Amino acid sequence: MDPLESLPLERLRRRTSVKWRRFPDDVLPLWVAEMDATLAPAVTRALRAAIDAGDVGYAAGEGYLEAVAAFAGRRWGWELPVGRARLVPDVMRGVHEVLRVVTEPGAPVLVNPPVYPPFYDVVRHAGRTVVEVPLTGSGRLDLDALDAAMAAGAGRAAYLLCSPHNPHGTVHGHDELVRVAALARRHGIRVVSDEIHAPLVLPGTPFVPYLTVPGGEDAIALLSASKGWNLPGAKAAVAVAGADAVENLATIPEVVSHGVSHLGVLAHTAALRDGGDWLDALLAAILARRTLLADLLSDQLPGIDWTPGEATYLAWLDGRPLGLDVRPADHFLTKARVALLPGEEFGTGGAGHVRLNFATSTAILTDAVERMAASLP
Repeated sequence: MDPLESLPLERLRRRTSVKWRRFPDDVLPLWVAEMDATLAPAVTRALRAAIDAGDVGYAAGEGYLEAVAAFAGRRWGWELPVGRARLVPDVMRGVHEVLRVVTEPGAPVLVNPPVYPPFYDVVRHAGRTVVEVPLTGSGRLDLDALDAAMAAGAGRAAYLLCSPHNPHGTVHGHDELVRVAALARRHGIRVVSDEIHAPLVLPGTPFVPYLTVPGGEDAIALLSASKGWNLPGAKAAVAVAGADAVENLATIPEVVSHGVSHLGVLAHTAALRDGGDWLDALLAAILARRTLLADLLSDQLPGIDWTPGEATYLAWLDGRPLGLDVRPADHFLTKARVALLPGEEFGTGGAGHVRLNFATSTAILTDAVERMAASLP
C-alpha cells in the first residue's frame, strides 16, 4: 500500500492544518513539511483507544523513550541510552533549551545554510548569535570553513547540525561526522544535532547518529517520530545526551517536559514500536515520487536544476536559470497557483531557490509541475 496515494485532493482539502489553510483552495500547497499521507494503522489504533478511554491527561514518557531506543537499535544499530534521554515538547523547543544550557548568552551558534529557517529564529530566541557556515555547492559540509568558524568561536560556540540536512536531503557520512567531532573537540565547541528526519533516510544510504561517532560524547541529539510518521501536530520529542553531556541535559528545567502532548507521546510510541511496515511503504513511495519528480522536471521544466537528496521528501530546486524577474516562489504562487517555500528564507545561498515537498499523490505532483511549466513566459 502506498500511504501517499490514498487521499484524493478533495479529501485533503478538508484538513484544517496550516498546510491546507494558508492559501486559497485553487492553490496546490507543496510548501510546508507535512505529508499528504494516511496515518499508520498503529497510530490510528493508539489514538482511538486513548480517546475512547478519555486518556487525555499529562504525558508520561518512559514508553516513548524505550520505543525510540528500540527503533534506533533496529534501524541504525545504535544502543541509544534511555537513561541519558528525556522528553521535550518538540525538536525546536529542545534545541532552544539545550542551547541555553551549553552556551552563554550572546554566544555564537554555527549553522549550515541553506538550512531549515527556524534554526535562525530559535538561536536568536535563545539569546545567541547566528554564525553562518554555508554548505558547499554540492550541498555537503564545508569542513575547512567549519574549522575556521569553530576556531573563531573556540570555547564559546555551539554547532547546530541538521542531520539529515533540510532542505538538501544530504545525509552526512561517517567520515564527515568523525571530522566534525574532532574539530569540535579541538576547539571546545558543543554540537547539538537535529535528527528529526533520520527515519526518512532512503534505502541504500546509511544514517549515522551523531552520538555514535567517536568524539561526540559531549553532544546532545534531538529525535522525534514527527517527520517519519507525519505527526507534526502531535507534539513529542526526545533529547539524548552523550556520556559527557548528561549534566547539561539534567539542568533543563523539569517544567519543559510539561509541554509534551500525551496524545503525541502515545502516537509517536505506537509509530516507533509498530509502524515499521508503514514506514517502509512510505519510503518506497517517497523513492517513487522522487523518480517521478525528476522525470517531470526533465520533461516539463528542464531549466530548473535539482540534485535528488538521500533523505526526506523535500526537493531543493534552483530556479535561477529560469531568469524570472521575481522570486521563483512568488512567480509560481501567483502564476501557477502552486505554493512552494522561498529559498530566501533558508539563509545564505537560498536566493533564487524553492523548496518543494513531493510527499503527495502522483496526480497532485504531476499537476503541480505541469502548472509550473505552463506559467513560464
